[in-house]
Amino acid sequence: MSKKGKILRLFLLKIPLLLVAFSILWVLILKWMPVLITPLMVSRSVEYRKDDSFNTYKKWTRLEDISPEMVKAVIASEDNLFDTHKGFDWKEIRIATEEYKSGKRLRGASTISQQTARNVFLFPSNSVVRKALEAYFTVLIEWIWGKERIMEVYLNVAEMGRGIYGAQAAANRLFGKQASELSRREACLITACLPSPLTRDAAKPSSYVQKRASQISNLEGKLKFPDWI
Repeated sequence: MSKKGKILRLFLLKIPLLLVAFSILWVLILKWMPVLITPLMVSRSVEYRKDDSFNTYKKWTRLEDISPEMVKAVIASEDNLFDTHKGFDWKEIRIATEEYKSGKRLRGASTISQQTARNVFLFPSNSVVRKALEAYFTVLIEWIWGKERIMEVYLNVAEMGRGIYGAQAAANRLFGKQASELSRREACLITACLPSPLTRDAAKPSSYVQKRASQISNLEGKLKFPDWI
């Protein structure tokens, strides 16, 4: 094989295969190991590096030590079909695409699985490459982790306030209690802040956040949740 052929083989076959193998190994390790830091946490620390009042709060907590009310609230608010889809809610994606084509603002249609993949493995970005990698890692975690582990990781890494990551940190900082002690109302207030965690405050909710929390609570009564909750 010529030198040019070897170089092409390296870049077109060997390196991609190594990257795929590494990503699978990475996901496998995190099936059992706590996710202690994410690209978003790093990004926020850099963003607020000159702000002495900014601190990062996080504490890994097992799913069984998080209130079931928190799990129900995020499913009701973020992903009604979490336990039945394979990582993507194609109906919501289609609706969001059609709305955008009709002139409306592009809204998110990401599932909890997609959000988890994005939070754990990727830096914030709206590029096509990042979207492709998000889809790739979503498939991997659905295949390797399963729903309970995805939920456990999501509830430990999601940004729930300024410098606050995960249900345990949110419960401690916002309500002075453990994640296992969160009430339905408190869980719904935290969840209502997820789309804009830097501008919304579950401990001092605006009228909009209170209204949204009530909507989430009401929706819970109409949903069927997985048996493992």
